Order: sequence, then C-alpha cells, then structure tokens
Amino acid sequence: MDFKDKKVLVFGSGISGIGACELLEKSGATVILFDGNEKLHEEAIRMKLPSASNAVGACPVLYDGKADLDKESVLHKISGNYELPIYAGELPKEVQESLDLVVLSPGVPTDLPVVEKMKAAGIRIWGEVELAYENAKGDVLAITGTNGKTTTTSLLGEIMKCWKESVYVVGNIGNPYTQAAPKMTEESVTVAEISSFQLETIDQFHPKVSAILNITPDHLNRHHTMAEYIRVKELITKNQTSEDTCVLNYEDPILRAFGENLQIRVLFFSSERKLKQGLYLEDETIWYADESQKLAICKTQDLNIVGKHNYENVMAAAGMALSYGVPLEKIQEAVKAFQAVEHRIEFVTEKSGVVYYNDSKGTNPDAAIKGIQAMSRPTLLIGGGYDKGSDYTEWIQSFDGKVKYLVLLGVTKEKIAETARKCGFDNIIMTESLEEAVKVCAENAESGDAVLLSPACASWDMFPSYEVRGRRFKELVRNL
Repeated sequence: MDFKDKKVLVFGSGISGIGACELLEKSGATVILFDGNEKLHEEAIRMKLPSASNAVGACPVLYDGKADLDKESVLHKISGNYELPIYAGELPKEVQESLDLVVLSPGVPTDLPVVEKMKAAGIRIWGEVELAYENAKGDVLAITGTNGKTTTTSLLGEIMKCWKESVYVVGNIGNPYTQAAPKMTEESVTVAEISSFQLETIDQFHPKVSAILNITPDHLNRHHTMAEYIRVKELITKNQTSEDTCVLNYEDPILRAFGENLQIRVLFFSSERKLKQGLYLEDETIWYADESQKLAICKTQDLNIVGKHNYENVMAAAGMALSYGVPLEKIQEAVKAFQAVEHRIEFVTEKSGVVYYNDSKGTNPDAAIKGIQAMSRPTLLIGGGYDKGSDYTEWIQSFDGKVKYLVLLGVTKEKIAETARKCGFDNIIMTESLEEAVKVCAENAESGDAVLLSPACASWDMFPSYEVRGRRFKELVRNL
C-alpha cells in the first residue's frame, strides 16, 4: 500500500502505536493518533513521538465513550498550547469517512463498538504487525503460542545471528516491528514473537517458517472463548503456502490435530516420544530425524536453560532454523551459548541459604506450572495479579508438596485463595503489595528453601508490565 497522502488513524499511544506513527510519517501519511483515555496528557504523548514528527500530521485526538463528557474538565488536565480535538460518544462521521486506514495497537480489542463501526463503514483495519510487514523486506520467521514464545524467539534470533548479518528480533518481545521495518533489506531475516492480540488483525502477513508452541487457556477476557483463542493462534499459518513450514508441538492435542490437516509442510517436536520425522528428546539428547538421517542437536546437560519446557523451546527454535536452511553447526553453537531470558525462572540471588527466582513472565497458570516444576527446593510462591479470566485449579494441583506457603497479592488473591482451599491447600498468606510479599517470604523462609515469583497472572493491576514487576522484585530481594 502506498501511504503517501493517505489519512491513517493510529488507535493506541503505547510503544507499538508510537512505532506505527513513526513509520507512517516516514511513508508520507497524514497520521491521527487516537487514544480512548480521557486523562491523556497530550504533551506526554508528543514527547514519545520522534523529534521530527509533524505537529499537524501526528495529532493526538482524545476520545471517550461518554456522550456527556465534560470537555472543559478534560482540557484542564492537559498542558501545552495545542489545539486538541476531543470527540465524545463516538468519532464524528466526517472523521471516519476521511480515513484510508486504521492501525490498531495490540492492546485495543477488535470488538470495541468504535472499531466495529469503522469495520461497518468499510474502513481497512490493520494491526501494527500488518503495517510493519507491508513496509518490511526479507524473510519472516514467526513464533506464537501460549507459553515459551519469548525464550524461543530470543534463541532463534541468536541462531540466525550466527548465520546472517542482518537479523531483526521484533514483536511481542518488546521491540516494535514497525521501528525495525524501514531498516530492512531483501537479505534481512526477521524473527518475530507474535501474540494472539497481534494475529487478530493480520491480512497479508506471511512467515516463511512459523511455529505454534502450545495452546492452553489464556486471555479469555479478550477472546471470550477457547475456540476463538485457538482460531486466532492458528491464523499464523493463514498465508503460508506449500513451500513454507509450520513447527508444532506433537504433545499438544489441539496442535497435533491442526498439523494433520494443514496443507503446508509440518514439522513436529516432542518431549515425550521418539518421532520418525521431527525433533524429540531421548536419552537426555535433543535429536532431529527424517527419512534419511538422525542428527544430535545437543545434550541437555550442555544447555544453560533447564526444564522440559525449555527443551521444547530449543526443539522449536532448532526446528525452525533447520527448516529455513541454517547449518547444523551454527544451530549447535547458538544453542549451547544461549542464556536464560530475563523474568523466566531467572536466578536472582541467594541470601541466608534461601535462593530467589524471578518468573514474572509466568503470566498465566500454565506458564506458572512450569515455574513450579523447575523448583527442586521447598518453595515460598508469590502469586496473584490481574485477572485474565483464568482457572487456577491445575496450577494449585501442580504444587505436588513443593509449596510451603502461597503468598498472594493483587486483584485475584481472593479468587486464587478460594481455589487453593478447595484443592486442600491452606498455607496461604495474603499481602497488599509486592514489597510486603517479599518481606513475608524472607521472614518465613528457611535455609534450603526457594522463593519464587511466578504469579500466574498479568501485572496490569499493580505494574505496567511483567518486566517492571520482575525488576521491582529483583530490586526488593537484593535490598533485603
């Protein structure tokens, strides 16, 4: 799409929204930055924009769904000498009709009434990923799944960097795809972590190799049903052809059935059984096999990451790399050198014989189960946070005698506590903050114990991101 002189509305002023504004302005589009927060500070948004940003082209627009919004009260909250359009109730028809494209940030639900009206008006709706892909060059390797995305993406990025000069690791991993896209050449390889939120709005997005690592309940507050969540995850293969490959977890029954019906190349991996074709774990070694050969990728003892879930991540990354044509020795080199991702069962420190682990990336019960499974000591577990509509029963049942105390915080603490008691677990301590949770753990832990932050919940009730939560945890622990 030629963006020159096109009028584009970017919905959301977070990191991906700002990245979209930058890319669109470079492409010659007239940009309207749209945000639904009535408390929006215009100057703060403008500070996020590049210094060369067109003051007219990148124009913040405030929207609030209340038709009786007191516009004067909003204006008093805004500093700066800007003429700021404020639309209450709904965007004026003339504004909607003037738009050539709407770019949604991942955090904006596609079923919002204002978005539905834009769709009904025939306005093209893209996400940040689609916008970036339209402006990018080179091949794309894309990873999705409920858990393990960040580790697999980071590892695959390191593998590709061992082989290629121009590699970009982008997406839900924290590096906006839109900011990297203008720098790419035809020789570039993009390794992208793609969330379900980002997959909702793809159109032409076409990875040469894709992977779906696993599918377990998550984000049901956004997708509403498990069936819809599964459908969205599977969209990563939407535009792939018979020349492309999708890497799938054989031990996930949803993905096994999905792979058996795909009309593209499928490569399975398994941590539970030997596969005639694919990657598998046997005798503490990760193997790749096909009709003609059996190759050892690495021994698990040579890895710097532990746990069966991480061995699956290695298999997925290695499978994607092999499918793309990366030489085995380059894969082996990167895999053996790879270190654990921050916030994923990350060792923090040891104090008075107690070891502390940061697993803030455990933002859903299935991810948090893997955190517990990785513990070899009696564990004081910090959990709770923003409620994404999850069921915590399996998480509680996975404690398997390892958890001495469950220390809860956040809006879900009562819900989790009720579930825990129903499961027969009563060693529960309720806290009001992460600071209090860390203090309580330090007071109750004994030499030989572990303290694990693995919340099974998102951070958004108390922190802007799991990264901020994890770093605050590490700071508190180190200052004990």
